[in-house]
Amino acid sequence: METIDKIKQQINENPILLYMKGSPKFPSCGFSARAVEAIIQCQVPFGYVDILTNPDIRSELPKFANWPTFPQLWVEGELIGGCDIILEMFQKGELHTLLKETATKHG
Repeated sequence: METIDKIKQQINENPILLYMKGSPKFPSCGFSARAVEAIIQCQVPFGYVDILTNPDIRSELPKFANWPTFPQLWVEGELIGGCDIILEMFQKGELHTLLKETATKHG
């Protein structure tokens, strides 16, 4: 399977998906750690892809998404953004609302 097809499949199969460095339990960078903590606090199920163990995705996703950095949060097939946007939405209560609505719809 081509890398772009793999990315599309991951995004389609996971209504809430975080591309990050490391895992939710063991994030490998501060940005991923802060982003995943905000998502965890929303108490919704979500998928993740560790880009450090998937170098093909790490190199291709920024081109596909037109977003150069990680982490990347995808919700219902749309790129929401990276760490700064995730944290801003979390602080405003918008992240919780978005993720809860998405989890309920796909639950």
